[in-house]
Amino acid sequence: MTNMDAIDRRILQELEADGRITNIQLAERVGLSPSACLRRVQALEAAGVIAGYRAVLDRQRLGTGLIIFVLVGLSGQLKKHAEAFERAMEDSPEVRECHNITGSVEYLLRVEVADLSAYKRFHSETLGTLSQVSSITSHICLCSSKDLRG
Repeated sequence: MTNMDAIDRRILQELEADGRITNIQLAERVGLSPSACLRRVQALEAAGVIAGYRAVLDRQRLGTGLIIFVLVGLSGQLKKHAEAFERAMEDSPEVRECHNITGSVEYLLRVEVADLSAYKRFHSETLGTLSQVSSITSHICLCSSKDLRG
C-alpha cells in the first residue's frame, strides 16, 4: 500500500499501541467517523499492512523471563544448511525470534527460558546437536529499556 496518508499512519500508530482499542475510540483519536475509520482499517488489513493482532505476554510471569540473544554461525553457506537450521529453530519453543543476518555470523536468535539451566540444556541439546552450527555466542539480556514488539 503505497498511498498511505497521515491518517493511515496515525491509525497504525494507535493500533500498534493498543490492538484492542474499539473502532469508536480509534475513530475519535484519529479524527474520523467510525464508519470511515473502519473502512481504512479494513483497507490496511486487506493490503497486508496490518498483518494481524496478538496478545503481548509477560514472560516473567510465565516463567520464561530470561532473555538471551544468540549469534549463530553456520559451517556452510549452502541453502540446505540454512533450511535445516531454520527448521530446527521452528521446532524449538525457546526460540522466540530467528533472524538471518549479514556480518560475521548467519543468525541472530532471541531465546527465552526460565533460567540458566534451561538455557544450558537448549545450548547443548538443541544448538549443540546441529551439524551445520559452527559457532555460538550468547549474550544475556540484563534489561530492555525499549521493546516495541507486539
